[in-house]
Amino acid sequence: MTNNASKKTLILMVIVFVLPVVLAKLALDHDWFNRGVTNKGNLLSPTLNVSSLLVGSEGAGNEPKWRLMYVLPSTCDKTCENALFSINQVWLALGKESDRAEPLVLVTPTSDKQALSALDAYPNVRTQEVDGEATNMLASQSVYIVDTLNNAMLFYQVDSDREVAVLESRNMLADIKKLLKLSRIG
Repeated sequence: MTNNASKKTLILMVIVFVLPVVLAKLALDHDWFNRGVTNKGNLLSPTLNVSSLLVGSEGAGNEPKWRLMYVLPSTCDKTCENALFSINQVWLALGKESDRAEPLVLVTPTSDKQALSALDAYPNVRTQEVDGEATNMLASQSVYIVDTLNNAMLFYQVDSDREVAVLESRNMLADIKKLLKLSRIG
């Protein structure tokens, strides 16, 4: 009787301790659940180094900053207007952390001049003139999060519908807040 009881105890111990490990391994191998993805934007893999676009953006004594970057297209439609509105609103929503980030619009020689003058409504949004061909590596109608080393790491497709664009800007805000929380730089 004692022998049967010890066999049952051994089997029970194996089930309690080994079975969860085996099930966890199977769940990971067969993708039975979403992995721990926490970013809401689209991850660029590999990241895009945009240092050539941002030459001269770091003045003497300026600290490195995180950037919400957008390339102003040749025709600024509703999508473009939503992108400009979004980067400004996300920067404002950062509150006390806003000094660690900046909204940046890259202006090419073909950019919409009327939209450029409309940027006066967003005094916190900085503009920078760049060569139009240098921006070819960036997808149009997207806002990028650029780290302090000038690597574009996340991007967000902006929609022409204002409500959808606002929802996407919430995702932008969540990601940039998380990055600022985890980063000691900028």
